Amino acid sequence: MIKGIKFASIPVRDQQRALEFFTEKLGFKVQTDQPFDDNQRWIELAIPGSLTRLVLFTPPGHEDRIGSFSNVTFYSDDVDHTYKQLIDKGVEFSQAPQKADWGTSAMFKDPDGNVFLISSK
Repeated sequence: MIKGIKFASIPVRDQQRALEFFTEKLGFKVQTDQPFDDNQRWIELAIPGSLTRLVLFTPPGHEDRIGSFSNVTFYSDDVDHTYKQLIDKGVEFSQAPQKADWGTSAMFKDPDGNVFLISSK
């Protein structure tokens, strides 16, 4: 049976710039960083306290996905606090925290323009 999600791939234009953003600004940890082919590395990141990993990798032919809305939604116990922490680190938000009946959410962008949602559990 399926046990969970091993990783989700984030399409990026510049792997080094993306690596610096996800580690320095978001606090993710490098699990794997090795050559993949002549053009890309396989960069796998862990979210502290989570089993799910992110991969900074663009499969050939999927370059048009770079800079679009991502289906990856992160969660936080306190979206307002996380928003303030990330703003202080220079993360660009396209939507400040908004409260709804189901919880609170905010949207931010990575350096390639990929848009992610942070949501309360």
